[in-house]
Amino acid sequence: MANVKFMSGENVPLEMHKVRIVQKLTLLPVEERLGAITEAGNNTFLLQNRDVFLDMLTDSGVNAMSDQQLAAMMVADDAYAGSATFTKLESKVAELFGIPRFLPAHQGRACENIIACTLVKPGSIVPMNYHFTTTKAHITRCGGVVEELLIDEGLKPTSDFPFKGNMDPDKLKKLIAEKGVENIAFVRLEAGTNLIGGQPFSLENARQISAICRESGIPLVLDASLLQDNLYFIKEREAECRDMSLREITRALCDEMDIIYFSARKLGFARGGGLCVRDPGLFAKMRELVPLYEGFLTYGGMSVREMEAIVVGLEETMDEDIVSQGPQFIKFMTDELVKAGVPVVTPAGGLGCHLNAMEFLPHVPQSEYPAGALAAALYIAGGVRGMERGTLSEAREPDGSEKLADMELLRLAVPRRVFTLSQVKYAIDRIVWLYSRRDLVGGLEFTEEPAVLRFFFGRLKPTSDWQARLVQAFRADFGDSL
Repeated sequence: MANVKFMSGENVPLEMHKVRIVQKLTLLPVEERLGAITEAGNNTFLLQNRDVFLDMLTDSGVNAMSDQQLAAMMVADDAYAGSATFTKLESKVAELFGIPRFLPAHQGRACENIIACTLVKPGSIVPMNYHFTTTKAHITRCGGVVEELLIDEGLKPTSDFPFKGNMDPDKLKKLIAEKGVENIAFVRLEAGTNLIGGQPFSLENARQISAICRESGIPLVLDASLLQDNLYFIKEREAECRDMSLREITRALCDEMDIIYFSARKLGFARGGGLCVRDPGLFAKMRELVPLYEGFLTYGGMSVREMEAIVVGLEETMDEDIVSQGPQFIKFMTDELVKAGVPVVTPAGGLGCHLNAMEFLPHVPQSEYPAGALAAALYIAGGVRGMERGTLSEAREPDGSEKLADMELLRLAVPRRVFTLSQVKYAIDRIVWLYSRRDLVGGLEFTEEPAVLRFFFGRLKPTSDWQARLVQAFRADFGDSL
């Protein structure tokens, strides 16, 4: 990775790319921001993009494509079946991951559906380092149960442990011994544990888990959607890997896996997805589901133009200068907030900067969704759209009670090659101001609550007039500023 030092001694990330296409942004006045979040039911997913200044909701499908990706889209083989573009994608995946059997899908959760339909039955157990919302929903829909076997360090918001996404090998051995091999559908490792701050796992940990799975005859599944950030952290933080290329780390990691799936909306900088299956018999079973749920076997719900872009994007993922930009921006943002005393998840992970809402808003009970309230408050304060990753993102228990999340986080994603450093500094400024006025922020309660994945389209209202008072404070402190 490029090592560039400033004579001033200032430590800031330097973009190793130039911007050639721009999109105009609009920053609404604070009163209009209050109106927009109210209209959206205090759910940042329901905001209109025209009303958002900095969209830090997700990095899924909103990463900037490179000039080479855009050029590749113009030479796609636009065929329903037998497209040469698909063959390119299949070959690139086999080259990087070392598994020749590839099935296309329109995105990562489509792969999760195929895996769950094939391997999960009522009573099945799926151990994982940590769950993701859609992954868990697919497993429970098929009658399975998720068991989280994260190391204890992983749930400590403030830490200097480099691999907080590691699965605990002893917990896995104990679970297999107690529940029986025949009841374990598969073991899943998520590269870059989304819901606990984008924290990575190490190559050594993957090898430990793989050895247990192979000894027990249990398939090991890798969710590689956030693989590029995990590769960066393995190279940066794992001593034995510092002299390895990203390509070598990728192959070493994938050699331990039986199934690999990914959302190309994250990995590959485009829109699509796919899964690789090592076992030919299992591959044959999953292949039958692709035409049923996704499309023909050589497009799987993807545009061939997107497939051409993914081929280039996967190759660019092996470029250290390209994959380092996201984690470096996130680290800068995290470090600046730490300096200002704002509670954030450390060490800085991938995907985005994560505000610790339980410490940011200790007066808001989890039953009033502090991470969701913080998301609404930050939008009012600065037009910045983040994503709640806490109790609001969980599902209720069968008896209707709330399942309180292990962590209450506001995720501020940093899409790759999208924001400038001055925009990141603006977000930091508004977060620091909001922290100074945190006592004004109150909770939320549902007015419309879907039964499944409620965080996507549920609607809420504030439990008091705290949002109006926050607007008044903004005007008192910033005058006529946007």
